[in-house]
Amino acid sequence: MGRRTPKYIVSSVAALGGLLFGYDTGIMSLILQMERFNEYFGHPGALAAGIIVSSLTIGCFLGSLLSGPLADACSRKRTIMLGALVCTVGAGVQFGSVNRAMLVGGRFTSGVAIGLMSSVVPMYQSEAAAPRQRGRMVGLQQWAITWGIFISFGIDYGCSFIDGPKQFRLPLGLQIVPSIVLLVAMCFMPFSPRWLVARGRLGDARQALGRLRANGHANAPAVSEELRRINQAVVQERCRGSAYSELLRAPLRRRLLLGCGMQLMQQFTGINTLMLYAPAIFRGIGLGSVQSIALCQAVNGLVNVIATIPALLWLDRWGRRPTVLVGTVCIASFYLALSLLLRAYDVSSTRSLAIAAICMVYLVVASFAFSWGPCAWLVPSEIFPMRVRAKANSVTTATNWISNFVVTLASPVLIQVAGWKLFLAFSIIMLGAAILIYLFLPETKNLSLEDMDLVFSDSIWAFRSSDMVPKICPLVDIGSNASEQEDTLRTVA
Repeated sequence: MGRRTPKYIVSSVAALGGLLFGYDTGIMSLILQMERFNEYFGHPGALAAGIIVSSLTIGCFLGSLLSGPLADACSRKRTIMLGALVCTVGAGVQFGSVNRAMLVGGRFTSGVAIGLMSSVVPMYQSEAAAPRQRGRMVGLQQWAITWGIFISFGIDYGCSFIDGPKQFRLPLGLQIVPSIVLLVAMCFMPFSPRWLVARGRLGDARQALGRLRANGHANAPAVSEELRRINQAVVQERCRGSAYSELLRAPLRRRLLLGCGMQLMQQFTGINTLMLYAPAIFRGIGLGSVQSIALCQAVNGLVNVIATIPALLWLDRWGRRPTVLVGTVCIASFYLALSLLLRAYDVSSTRSLAIAAICMVYLVVASFAFSWGPCAWLVPSEIFPMRVRAKANSVTTATNWISNFVVTLASPVLIQVAGWKLFLAFSIIMLGAAILIYLFLPETKNLSLEDMDLVFSDSIWAFRSSDMVPKICPLVDIGSNASEQEDTLRTVA
């Protein structure tokens, strides 16, 4: 694997960070319903349960803010490895928890690791991927998240039959395994070619591109051309600022608002309410035993996994814009149907109505899985220039986690107090999101990361500017500094 590292292997290994993300997010959903857990930790109420769950997201928020400086200084690769190491420590603390404070501390520690990886993994995948496959490569992150959630649901279901503290300790401790696998496997993965160019390591960048694009042939013409374009963009950007404050100024302000908006709206799809608190929802519509709730939750996770596959196969063909639009309208429709069903009928007393309500939950999850799931991570990872990409992704990911915190903390209380009105609110929010996506999300499929400046130099109204995407031309010569760098490139070759 030293001289040649297929891009799918690179993206798949990095996506283990997504699997940890999904596992740690989903594992508490059924544990909170387990009898032995509640006996051991004193039957936490709605607020205490919200704190236990949301402590992970506070850690994720902090980790995502740290990810920008770390990814620039230490590399994308080493930051992912650091996240895997910290996640191992957090999982160990959760496994050995003897009180709520220790459990919350362990989840916070794991959250810092998940925050680092959730920001850096999509960026690493995006920078390593070829333009026409970037959607699929970054989509592997979301697919790994769905697998992590599904595996956590399956393990919870299996452990629900165990009597004693192992019922909840085993699911909490098993996340150590993928953490260690990720830490070891990343040692053999290449550095991001774009990060290497930005650090002036052109020879190493050529070798990395050769491993990713040409089966180890670093002097292949396609590798030389891509390296030339990357280097042109990096040289051009060096005369511009790279501080966080640059993100607040035009022309980057528009991209920051778009990236943060995508991450914010992903959380307000209500997906984490359905994933984390679906057991409470299922109990409220008539399911009684922990095992029946766990089985429905496992099916919920499987739906999430399967429905992400179309995005992996066809997102680079469909495009980001139509995929998100269709998914948003579907989510709004199914939420509306669920809210009206819960409002009109006592579904807990009729088996067929309970099944219909559960199916609406599954359809919302499926609609999210092929649209907002991958695209909310993909778009921010590809729209920013190299000089601020790590910092911008840390900010957009932090937006995801702080909104995640609000949703997960408020959801158990809102489910009890608002009931069907909560799902109606999500439906209205999604209709508003569909309008915003139509107006402001430009199409970025099949474009190199270095072409994004041209996309965002056009009209702010995305529905007017989408036709320009196929017409983007190659980068032009940028002057004497570029010529000097070209001489360096030829020397490296």
